Amino acid sequence: MDSVSWSKRLFAAMVGADRLGATDIIDQVLAEGMDPHTVISEVLDPAIVELGRLWEGQEMSLSQNFVASKIAEDTLLKCIPAGSQSQGTKGPVVIGNIEDDFHSLGRHTVGLFLNAAGWTVHDLGNDVPPELFLETALKVGASVIGVSAMMQTTAHNILRLRHLIDDQGLAGKLKLAVGGAVFNWRPDLVAEVGGDGSARNAISADGLFTRLDRESREVA
Repeated sequence: MDSVSWSKRLFAAMVGADRLGATDIIDQVLAEGMDPHTVISEVLDPAIVELGRLWEGQEMSLSQNFVASKIAEDTLLKCIPAGSQSQGTKGPVVIGNIEDDFHSLGRHTVGLFLNAAGWTVHDLGNDVPPELFLETALKVGASVIGVSAMMQTTAHNILRLRHLIDDQGLAGKLKLAVGGAVFNWRPDLVAEVGGDGSARNAISADGLFTRLDRESREVA
């Protein structure tokens, strides 16, 4: 079975809140010899994108979203060897869903991946006011804030965080990473909301945050 077929099966399990069934699917994929990173990028990530479409169309409940997040977490824990997880050696980052956005699945997956890559992740959850993002980043000494939005309407709320960063004279020093399905559909939206960069999926997030952290240090 190819990765597209596996992803469709995983998607069905996530929509059906079938955590045990999803675990069995991932076990089968790995048993067939698929590379763990391929499982994440070609099986899990497309399923998350499709779930985002359901959420945007209000065809998915909060309870379904919660179980889907747990399934994504289960998958990542199976695909990322425990021994490869460093203990916050790359520094602190702040992530969260922007104000009025409640789609936690993508953000939660990115947070798990960043943590496994060595970042100390401060996850503020859903519906986070711009002021809290900035306040937390300054408190923990983060050089990058990662903000998630699923829909275009909520993505525009990120612009207020951009203005807060700039008004504090922190442009270039405190980087703003933006993500969520809408940014894959509309890449121009990254600049429109003032983002310094975006990643298409959880696997790409570490590279993005590493680049933005380096650029921040060069300015400082």
